[in-house]
Amino acid sequence: MTDTSLAAYTTLRLGGHAGTVTNAVHTDEAVAAVRKATAEGRPLLVLAGGSNVVIGDSGFDGEVLLLRDRGVEVVGEDASGVLVRVSAGEPWDDFVAYAVANGWSGVECLSGIPGAAGSTPIQNVGAYGQEVAHTIEAVHAYDRIADETRVMSPADCGFGYRSSVFKHDDRHLVTAVDFRLARSAESAPIRYAELARTLGGSAGDRVPLRQARDTVLKLRAGKGMVLDPEDRDTWSVGSFFTNPVVPAEFFATLGEMPHWPGADGTVKIPAAWLIEQSGFPKGYAGDGVAISGKHTLALTNRGDGSTAALLDLARTIRDGVRARFGVELHPEPVLINCAL
Repeated sequence: MTDTSLAAYTTLRLGGHAGTVTNAVHTDEAVAAVRKATAEGRPLLVLAGGSNVVIGDSGFDGEVLLLRDRGVEVVGEDASGVLVRVSAGEPWDDFVAYAVANGWSGVECLSGIPGAAGSTPIQNVGAYGQEVAHTIEAVHAYDRIADETRVMSPADCGFGYRSSVFKHDDRHLVTAVDFRLARSAESAPIRYAELARTLGGSAGDRVPLRQARDTVLKLRAGKGMVLDPEDRDTWSVGSFFTNPVVPAEFFATLGEMPHWPGADGTVKIPAAWLIEQSGFPKGYAGDGVAISGKHTLALTNRGDGSTAALLDLARTIRDGVRARFGVELHPEPVLINCAL
């Protein structure tokens, strides 16, 4: 193992040491590193922004590949919109800011989300009524099994609620993502009730792109969801648990609670409400870790925590919700050399 702590490469600031670390500043370097590791049967962990990963205290005894390729390129355009290719290592919020500045609509409500562009299709990143699946036209990826680069359609990607074929499967290395964005000075129709209220309008309204972005950034910052090195409420992976989706028949047995209609007769329940009602308020503390003081879904490192302590806190919350409601919470981040 090296002296390189993986805590330096995650937004949680947790994780043990790496075996080796390789920086890839060009796509061909990243593909070559993955191809070589695959051929030699060596373990490989790919990291970009490190915003949706929990790494065990024992670290990763193998090669850690850091994606550092950057770039945003218009590869197609017409009067109504543009097709934009974004390199996997491009910081996501830098791209959103660039899109807003250029009058491209479709990702403005995804402002302030940490991490890199190549990670967004992996969990179908979404917030405030938008998901990347709404605008992704293609994902460029290296297929480790076929040893070839593929251009994958949205159908190939198997997008679902915070999921895709890429999540929990290292077959593909995402190298770039194509987004189809509208040419518009206004946002896409606002879908999220809280955002619409804050904007002083109603669901379905459109607002200037800059206003949508600034409002989302303000809402996220108020919940500790915009990275700030001085604010330990932001030392997290964002939402640790996904909102449970349950059959309507089961939901009918739970009693009155907030919910949204899901697909195919299912019902989505806000995990934050379940957690709070199970006795875990904002600020609920473990050993060097705690629920954020700003948002119940964020589990945070207070500066002297460990991955083991974070997962202990997550288990306590998960088990408490299960005991209170019979509903199972599932983690949103990818767990590396650790388990819940």
